[in-house]
Amino acid sequence: MPHQISKKRLSRTDGHRKALLRNLATSFFKHEKIETTSTKAKEISKVAERLITQAARGDLHSRRIVAAYLTEPKVVAKLCDQIAPSLKGRTGGYTRITKSRVRLGDAAELSILELVR
Repeated sequence: MPHQISKKRLSRTDGHRKALLRNLATSFFKHEKIETTSTKAKEISKVAERLITQAARGDLHSRRIVAAYLTEPKVVAKLCDQIAPSLKGRTGGYTRITKSRVRLGDAAELSILELVR
């Protein structure tokens, strides 16, 4: 029995999972709201919280750390210049997960992940 596993494997290899999380995080910050499966939403929420906290520091090193994770420079600029400063007063809890529906094709439970403003 595996103990102390900090993240879900999402039935993917390490590289595939990392690419999936990077792409979903980029889409999340680009649109500020995404609909995905509940398990993926929980994993993206963890990643997004860390990236927002890092971007809120506001220095060049933090910006480069965020840029190394996200895939689009425009999204990095949006996160560091707009999103993070507007959430700077909060001490965490930047995202909200709301269960939305069940997908018809495979009956997967979908959730909406959005920024808390």
